[in-house]
Amino acid sequence: MRLSGQDYDEIDAGLAGHDAFLRARYPGERAGRQPVHTVYVPADRLDDFRDWGAIALRAMDEHDFPWPDPAVRAKLAREPIEDLRVDFEDGYGVRDDDQEDAAVRRAAAILADGPRPPFLGIRIKSLEAATRRRSLRTLDLFLDTYQDLFTVTLPKVSGPDQVTAMVTLCEKLEKAYGLSTGAVTFEIQVELPSAVLAADGTATVARLITAAGGRCTGLHYGTYDYSAAAGVAAAYQSMEHPVADYAKAVMQAAAAQTGVRLSDGSTNILPVGGTAQVREAWELHRRLVRRSLERGYYQGWDLHPAQLPTRYAATYEFFRDGRDAAVTRLRRYLDRQDSGIADEPATARALAGYLLRGLDCGALDDAGFPRAELTALT
Repeated sequence: MRLSGQDYDEIDAGLAGHDAFLRARYPGERAGRQPVHTVYVPADRLDDFRDWGAIALRAMDEHDFPWPDPAVRAKLAREPIEDLRVDFEDGYGVRDDDQEDAAVRRAAAILADGPRPPFLGIRIKSLEAATRRRSLRTLDLFLDTYQDLFTVTLPKVSGPDQVTAMVTLCEKLEKAYGLSTGAVTFEIQVELPSAVLAADGTATVARLITAAGGRCTGLHYGTYDYSAAAGVAAAYQSMEHPVADYAKAVMQAAAAQTGVRLSDGSTNILPVGGTAQVREAWELHRRLVRRSLERGYYQGWDLHPAQLPTRYAATYEFFRDGRDAAVTRLRRYLDRQDSGIADEPATARALAGYLLRGLDCGALDDAGFPRAELTALT
C-alpha cells in the first residue's frame, strides 16, 4: 500500500463540501406514514367532510360495489379521509375579501370542532401577481385562527423565485406567531410545464426542491391544469396521458432520496348517476390508483366520497397481491439464500419499505417481519 495518511486526508478534504451537500439535499426517505390520498374540499363546502365515510358506504350498497372487502368498509367507518385539504384556490374560486375572510375563519372553526383526519392543511391561491396578496392574507388569517399542525399547498408554481418567497413567508409567519423554526411547511403543486422544464432546458422541479430549503414536504401533480397548459385537448386530459407520465417521471427523479413525497393527481370522472355510470367510474378510478401505485406514486387526489371505496380497494389489493413474494424475497436476501434473483441492499430497502407501507395503510396485518426490523432496513 503506497497511499499515506496525508493522501487519505486530502481526498476527504476535497470531498467534504460534496459530503455536506449530500447530507443536506438527499437525507433519504421521510420517516413516518404517508397518507394514501389527499381529499380536496372547497372551503365553502367543508361542513359535511365528516360524513364522507357514510356517503361512501351508502354508494357501495346502492350500486353493489364489485370488489367487496370488510377491511375497506371498516376503514370507511373508522377513518375515511386520511389527508384533508381545505381548498381556497380553484375549488373555491375568487370572492371578495370579506367573503374569503369569513370562509377562512369558518373553516378553522369547523376543523377545531371535533374529530379531524390524521393529516390536513389548506390550499391557498398561487403567488402569481393577480392572487398573491389574497393568498398571503388567507394563510395569515388561518394561522391566526388555527395553529395546530397543518400543511400548506402552494399551487401553480412556475419557478424557484416563488418557492423562495414562500420560504420567506413561512419564516415571517413563524416569527409573528411565535412558532418554532420550520413549523410551517408546504407542498408544491406541479401544474405548469415550466415547473418541470425551465426555459434553459434544466429540470425546474429539482431547483424548486432546493429553493425550499427543507420546508417542502411533497410534490403534487395537477392533472388538468398541467394537461391544459401543455396543449392536450380536454377529452384526452388524463393521469395516464404521456405528458403526465413525463412530468411525473421528472418529478420522481428530482424528489428521490430528498424526503419530499410524491402525489399523483385526480380523475374528474366521478362515480355519480345510475349504477352503470357509477361502476364505470369506479373501474376507471380503481385502475388509475393501481397504475399510480405500480409506478411508485403512493398517494393521489380524491374529489368525491364515492371515490374512497376504490381508493382503498385498489390500495389494499396492491399490497396484498405482492406481500408474500416480497416477504419471501426479503427473507432470502437476509438469510443469504441462493435464488433466481440477485438482490442488492437497495432492493432490500425497497422491499422493506413496501411492506411498511402495507402496514401503515391498513392493507396488511402481518408483514412477515416485525415493524422494527423493517424500519431498520429502510
